[in-house]
Amino acid sequence: MNPSFKDLVIRFKIELERHLAVRLPLIERDGYLQMESSELTKKIFLYPNERRLRFQGPEEGIHIDEDILAQKFDLIVQRIVAKWKNNRRIYARKTIVARIDKKVSQQFLVEHHLQTPLPGKYRYGLYEQGELVSIAVFSGGRRMNDKNDEYRSFELLRFCNKSGYNVIGGLSKLIKAFSKDFSPGDIMTYTDRDWNQHSSLEKIGFTIKEITAPITFWVAGAHRYTYRNEEELIVLMDQAPLGFPKENMGSIKMILYIK
Repeated sequence: MNPSFKDLVIRFKIELERHLAVRLPLIERDGYLQMESSELTKKIFLYPNERRLRFQGPEEGIHIDEDILAQKFDLIVQRIVAKWKNNRRIYARKTIVARIDKKVSQQFLVEHHLQTPLPGKYRYGLYEQGELVSIAVFSGGRRMNDKNDEYRSFELLRFCNKSGYNVIGGLSKLIKAFSKDFSPGDIMTYTDRDWNQHSSLEKIGFTIKEITAPITFWVAGAHRYTYRNEEELIVLMDQAPLGFPKENMGSIKMILYIK
């Protein structure tokens, strides 16, 4: 296990302990590091670049790769802290919902979301006293072969609260505003199993359709390139020979039926 990875994790541990005011023992396992505390509901698994696969166990956990931790250190700290210690709770009923443009949405996602920002087709935000505190990004509608001509299925591409904020009822309010404007038959989305092996979206009416297969990546510098087979991997290895392979835990596909 490379020393630079251990140094990065120790810095991460110190930051979390400072924000959460808990002690987080660091345990070295077979090719990865593990952080846990009786005061937290999930273990944190941290993988060096040379470790391709996730630890498979019954515990609920957060799985973080070295390359992502190095690139988005502050965002990851903020997201974990927000899970157990919300800096500020806002009730959605006290916010104003509005359509937002692509530029505002993209900048918000860059600052507050771990995944690649997506422009989508429709974007909604919640404002508290003029400050944007939550957004949802939706795709365009798709016709479904087994439904009538008016039925449309949309995808919730991104949902994000401002770092350090917990907007109670925020996603429900954003979906309600979107549904009023576009009358979707259903809204589907994916949740990242690296962070949640069981989705809280069930609480607001989403149902689980399937657990998708892990995604394989070739990591080169700050970029992650997906590949589906050995032929695509060989091409990526030729293009970026200093890269390395990674595999996440896949996603949970969920659908909210509205009609």
